[in-house]
Amino acid sequence: MDVSFLLVHSPSVGPSTWTPVAETLRARGHTAVVPRLTDVTAGPPPYWPRVVSEVAASAPRGPLAVVAHSNAGLFVPLIAQALAGQVAACLFVDAAVPPRSGVCQAAEPEHLAFLRSLADDAGVLPRWTDWWPEDDVAALLPDPMIRQVVVAEQARLPLAYYQEEIPVPARWDHLRSGYLWFADAYAALAHEAGERGWPVARIPGEHLHQLVAPEAVADWLLASVA
Repeated sequence: MDVSFLLVHSPSVGPSTWTPVAETLRARGHTAVVPRLTDVTAGPPPYWPRVVSEVAASAPRGPLAVVAHSNAGLFVPLIAQALAGQVAACLFVDAAVPPRSGVCQAAEPEHLAFLRSLADDAGVLPRWTDWWPEDDVAALLPDPMIRQVVVAEQARLPLAYYQEEIPVPARWDHLRSGYLWFADAYAALAHEAGERGWPVARIPGEHLHQLVAPEAVADWLLASVA
């Protein structure tokens, strides 16, 4: 089965976080599409319908592997619902894992106090890379040219993006799924994925390691749909 890859970036960053992996997949003869989600918070909430509609509108025809990074993982059930009949696999890369049903949020309740401390008077947050100390950002983005692109394309998201409830359609996880993790912070989510019976693999690195090791990530993606 010839599966196309729909690489979904977190709205906290931008599509260039998937560019090296997309280019690697294309060089190997596969279709790879990266929807641009940097404008999904332009306008009033709810924001999740714009994420889903943008991803669905970008999807090529035929069987798809939906690949989500970071908090984009929370939108996978809705994306799979919107693309019903096309989705061959849901693949999570250092990503949030949605519940089996109900609702979820882009930020855990214990992280909201930190986000509130960053928001300006209009409730708008700095760019994601401005949340962290310089040493942390340098470790995330060691290549200066890639860093320049990633930093420049980030949107400043409203605090409301992280607070809104994202619906989770029931029975979404009957679809073939897999989990790849990089950073230590995602160990618990990788364990949860394993508890659900998903294949789990690790490539040790920082949270944006797909920018550092695109060949290895592409290898895992291709093996996951083989």
